[in-house]
Amino acid sequence: MKHTGNPHSDGDTANVRSNLPLWQQLQAVAAILLAVRSGTSTTVALDKVDPALKPGVQALAFHVLRSLGRAQSLRKLLADRAPPAMADALLCTALALAWRDEDAPYEVFTLVNQAVEATKRSPTTKAQASFINACLRRFLRERSALVAATDQDPVARWNHPAWWIARLKIDYPADWQEILEANNGHAPMTLRVNARKSTRVQILADLHSAGIEAHLSDVPGWMYGQSGITLAVARPVHEIPGFADGVVSVQDAAAQLAAPLLLQGMDANRTLNVLDACAAPGGKTAHLLELANCQVTALDIDATRCERIHQTLQRLGLTARVVVGDASQPKAWWDGGLFDAVLLDAPCTASGIVRRHPDVRWLRRESDIARLAAIQATLLNTLWALVKPGGRLLFCTCSVFRAEGADQMQTFLARHTNAALLPSPGHLKPHFRANGNPVPDNPSGDHDGFYLALLEKASA
Repeated sequence: MKHTGNPHSDGDTANVRSNLPLWQQLQAVAAILLAVRSGTSTTVALDKVDPALKPGVQALAFHVLRSLGRAQSLRKLLADRAPPAMADALLCTALALAWRDEDAPYEVFTLVNQAVEATKRSPTTKAQASFINACLRRFLRERSALVAATDQDPVARWNHPAWWIARLKIDYPADWQEILEANNGHAPMTLRVNARKSTRVQILADLHSAGIEAHLSDVPGWMYGQSGITLAVARPVHEIPGFADGVVSVQDAAAQLAAPLLLQGMDANRTLNVLDACAAPGGKTAHLLELANCQVTALDIDATRCERIHQTLQRLGLTARVVVGDASQPKAWWDGGLFDAVLLDAPCTASGIVRRHPDVRWLRRESDIARLAAIQATLLNTLWALVKPGGRLLFCTCSVFRAEGADQMQTFLARHTNAALLPSPGHLKPHFRANGNPVPDNPSGDHDGFYLALLEKASA
């Protein structure tokens, strides 16, 4: 599962205030929640929001999705039966924003009053205005007791579906709580420095000169290919020195491991023939080209997303062969030449990037894991045949579920005796700074959940 929106700047709740009426923003947020409940991603739903409302609505919607489990549990205590869909979405929106003072974006009384106003002003929900008002006024009177009552509900406590929590308990019996806690935080905005154009030291100096607080960032234990800088506060890319000129790109620290891991130790004295499968929007394709002399085929099944690859490469001044095609059907796009290296960033549940896309946890179903794991296995088997003897394949997913990582790799290695697993990070849990105050002399990692496994093919 790859998202095409900007996942790096959902905004702090302190920055969501707008001159536009709050009730109007709450209506838009409830509409997004309704869309997510119907299976539509926030990226798609936000495209329908009035541009004047969009920044504040996005920040509020992400806040709601991070507290949706709690809100739904509270709503069940306030009403035996859910009201009609849009009214329920408005009620849960208000509860998600107001259940806890410390991170509420507005005063609780203001949120309640404006939620009731939003209900009254929409023809869809006007008939439920009295009901919503009664529920929220009771919530104000009994908030502490109601919240305490929902503490016993794991879905409310962790704000993830019950099946997701259960799955993590099996996969990570010692770490499942840490992963869920990290998922409910905000992801950092991390830059990748283009090694052909600058250095991290220079970019860090440029950022500080521009008044932008930042620090060097890496994934602890994997220090090759160091190119990351994390901003203390996310900001629009047009405000970042060097972005327009292709000196820096936005890419999570864990994803920045992929290209250098695949290329390390390969012959740097010749042009490598590399396939980046499932390549859109082109971040890893660009990173490969920044690091080595490669002839890269960037493949993606979606023509629209391939245009994103072109845009990425154009900004960076790089060139690749961009192909629209299905990686599982190479006869339609492959010229028969074996690749020195293949990077397979396979479709997955996206369970490792929930901080950036809090809708993922509510969009996914448990059955998606097996379905996507089957697709991954097909892609692995198909693309392995395209790797020349002595060549490499890097399999990665932005998932924390072992079925999409370690279990997948164990099965593949058992069936392919000509494959050897080279030193690789394996599963990276989503990581965050406990104190929330990054400083230059404390460069511990802050990265998404990710899986990386590097395979080498036996020489003929």
